[in-house]
Amino acid sequence: MLLLLAPSEGKAVPPPGPPVDLAALAYPPLAERRAELCAALARLVRGPRGKALTALGLSAGQVALLDLDRDLLAAPAAPALDVYTGVLHQHLDAASLTPAARRRAAERVLVASALWGVVRLEDRIPAYRLAIGARLPRIGGLAAWWRPALTEALPADALVVDLRSQGYAAMWRPAEGAVVEVRAFTERAGTRKVVTHMAKATRGEVARLLLASRATPRDPQGVAAVVERAGRRVELSGAGRSWTLDVILAG
Repeated sequence: MLLLLAPSEGKAVPPPGPPVDLAALAYPPLAERRAELCAALARLVRGPRGKALTALGLSAGQVALLDLDRDLLAAPAAPALDVYTGVLHQHLDAASLTPAARRRAAERVLVASALWGVVRLEDRIPAYRLAIGARLPRIGGLAAWWRPALTEALPADALVVDLRSQGYAAMWRPAEGAVVEVRAFTERAGTRKVVTHMAKATRGEVARLLLASRATPRDPQGVAAVVERAGRRVELSGAGRSWTLDVILAG
């Protein structure tokens, strides 16, 4: 089973220390593509600022974020679990997992990234700014640019619990394995509503529950059973390789 997480826009800048080692990140065959993107990003932010802001989908008030991408291969790095600070990662709270759950996280969790392709939580990375919707010169759409390399590197028959947002989900799906997408709803007086922003919190909690469980789900039904045993109300639907796990919250 693989848990695929979204990254976060918010990132903590690591303290002074050694930079990223591309060869040491998860799936070393992706190193060449990672280096290519770092170089393309550096060229972009060292050029006209207006062009860089447009390409990265940033506003004029976010111009300071361009400095994160100037020299990524020399910037200090820290474990990804300390760099990503968004809602999903706060609710996963990987740093507080038990030692056994941390070992499971090291084996099962991948964070989708527009810059790195995928990283593990313990992989050391710098703070950066590159969202999946950005379009770099001579690179184009990042989901399509990454897809062939991820298809070659990642297991085709994996059971995937997909906790990514839509843009990152487009980067890769296993050709043969089942994918369980996690959604969140509130329900009051029989009326159900989709949870939007705080769906990230629910996904982080689901990831934590799956890592805390000593049982390893082998299929979508097993994934739903682990979350349900933890006291959550869930509904599983789907067939074949495409499944949806809905977590129903009190309204």
